[in-house]
Amino acid sequence: MTAAASARQILTRLTEVMASRMHAQGKLDSVVEIIGECLTSEVCSIYLLREGMLELFATRGLNQSAVHVTRMAVGEGLTGTIASNVETLNLAEAKAHPDFLYRPETGEEKFHSFAGVPIVYRERAVGVLCVQHVDPRRYEEVEIEALQTTAMVLSELIANAELVDEEEARGLTEEQTAPATVTGLPMVKGLGAGQAVYHQPRVQITQVMAEDIEAERQRVYRAFDKMREQIDNLAGQAEFGVGGEHEEVLETYKMFAYDEGWSRRINEAIDSGLTAEAAIERVQQHTRMRMREIDDPLLADRMHDLEDLANRLIRIVAGQLGTAASQGLRRDTILIARNLGPAELLEYDKRRLKGVILEEGSLTAHVVIVARAMGVPVLGRAQSVRGLIREGDDVLLDATVGNAMVRPSSQVADAFHARFARSKERQAAYANLRDVEPFTRCGTRIHVMMNAGLRDDMSNLAMTGADGVGLFRTEFQFLVSATLPQRERQTRLYRDVLDAAGDKPVIFRTVDIGGDKSVPYLASDIARNDENPAMGWRALRLALEREGLMKAQARALLEAAGGRALYVMFPMVSEVWEFDAAKAVFDEQLAFLRSKKKLGPERIHYGAMLEVPALAEVLDLLLPKLSFLSVGTNDLTQFLFAADRANPKLAQRYDWLSPSILRFLRRVIQSSVGSGVDVGVCGEMGGRRLEALALLGIGFRRLSITPAAVGPIKELVRKIDLAELSEALSGWLADPATDIRAELSAWADEREIETD
Repeated sequence: MTAAASARQILTRLTEVMASRMHAQGKLDSVVEIIGECLTSEVCSIYLLREGMLELFATRGLNQSAVHVTRMAVGEGLTGTIASNVETLNLAEAKAHPDFLYRPETGEEKFHSFAGVPIVYRERAVGVLCVQHVDPRRYEEVEIEALQTTAMVLSELIANAELVDEEEARGLTEEQTAPATVTGLPMVKGLGAGQAVYHQPRVQITQVMAEDIEAERQRVYRAFDKMREQIDNLAGQAEFGVGGEHEEVLETYKMFAYDEGWSRRINEAIDSGLTAEAAIERVQQHTRMRMREIDDPLLADRMHDLEDLANRLIRIVAGQLGTAASQGLRRDTILIARNLGPAELLEYDKRRLKGVILEEGSLTAHVVIVARAMGVPVLGRAQSVRGLIREGDDVLLDATVGNAMVRPSSQVADAFHARFARSKERQAAYANLRDVEPFTRCGTRIHVMMNAGLRDDMSNLAMTGADGVGLFRTEFQFLVSATLPQRERQTRLYRDVLDAAGDKPVIFRTVDIGGDKSVPYLASDIARNDENPAMGWRALRLALEREGLMKAQARALLEAAGGRALYVMFPMVSEVWEFDAAKAVFDEQLAFLRSKKKLGPERIHYGAMLEVPALAEVLDLLLPKLSFLSVGTNDLTQFLFAADRANPKLAQRYDWLSPSILRFLRRVIQSSVGSGVDVGVCGEMGGRRLEALALLGIGFRRLSITPAAVGPIKELVRKIDLAELSEALSGWLADPATDIRAELSAWADEREIETD
């Protein structure tokens, strides 16, 4: 008999039993008889989780007096091992297994062979189904598959019959229902409260038994076709590119997607009477258990790929393709994800999104920059999130200290909300500085500008009182678009931004894509095999090669700024000739506009971003060509420290207040003295109060930061004396052994300057 036929026979009889008016114990007694008979097994037993212990609920072949008497802990004996590891055991000689535990009251001493499978409900073992024989033998594959299929359906029937506690049936341990704390790395500081929502909700399988097997088969065929189409295009999708996966992962996905064996096993599970969703889940469970038996690290990595692919297939067949964003946020939400792309984050309703918890992430990843611009607190590198947080749990996120309180007690919630209220009062005080010019105590005017990237961001200019936009990231329009934005569309955006800014300057950074900002329609232009994409074919390098891209953007900016001043900044300039080449594109397009008698900018201010350390060595050649220079501290720091900002393991391996970075930045300031070139910072470093103190102390007078930081930085500026601060920093930098972060914090504390 085939596995499908065995399972179908069992399931048909099980369905009849469970539909009967028999009491719960009678149903279980009938179940073990049916399974034992269909598999010609001398023993069949069911253990269920109750009060944290695995209890023998029903048996055929063991002593009936052991029912509801024999109990063992999860992890104890063969049965406990199956439940603990959520894995299958198939043993010719049970006593030879190191975890074997003899329970004399069961009368099982005469049985040698043993096979057991977990009864899994909502990703957790709530019981074990096992069979035994007198003769030593390994059970055949068809028998194991029939057991696994039966256990899957049995889990639903057990839960529906309330044979285990509801909390246990839902897979909730005491740890998962009690208050808990998740810790991580603060990426965007702030407080947020809401209910947990997973970015990719897991499909809950509500119907296990198929009513029409052929219809289920057709659903799977259509789902496979759609999934394979997705995989063929995966390299060009933001979901794939933003995550930083390599070509090797794509090939693995293709291997699984086109594996006929996988498809055949799903069809066999449908033949046994399962729905398409249940069949995919059943095969996924079986494959997961088989791969655990193979001691191969490479295969262990591949298992994650297969899990992702199987989950994708289930979402397709269930018609639940979208993320939580497509379903809409119904309440204040703390979003949870392994990682996010910037475009994915922008899909969420900002009114409902109160915070983000990432299992991965790094301080300078692009999605973190977007979140900071949105004013959404982010906690990254949070471990054990999926084990501690359930969908719908109340979460209090404190991304200032780096934790999230899950299912908090009323006392903890009250204290949090009181702190939240004080935080809002502080924000209101910052808002009162909107129309106040930021002068230091010694009378020096500091220009505090804001970063932006979307049309909607421009409303923050008036709300914060920023001096202008020191960095408008033009690539945001490219990231949220499915196709290359046409020149006319770019022109409309840039004109709207300039209109919103009024008489305040807006510095447009030309498109910076590549690295962690991949777009599908330019995939062929980005070197896929870059071992470090951040140092690869991106930003100005890519734009200069793709001449049409650079020309279209130049033309759009020039037309949008007709009759006004235009500030243009080129990213990732490594050598002077790159700046010259980029400026030549603008000069050419400006000449074209004039030849057509079209209105161009009243004047053009050209600038460059200093992100590549090599540029600092040729500033004497570059500065005469510039109107302004902006230091991009995010990329500069990763290049200076050889610490990839997209690698979570390196997220805390460098310090913005280390002597090396501060000495480098001070040298840039000193090189520009007398040049007449305005030198500023437009990286995330300038939006942190303690780091901003250091930047002001070494000579920077223009900071472009996230809108949420404008008020705090303006308030900070009004409390400092630059001469005193500069003298202190010079002393600390002269002694590399000094802990500048500690010294600067103490200096600020003495003057009652808050740095959090």
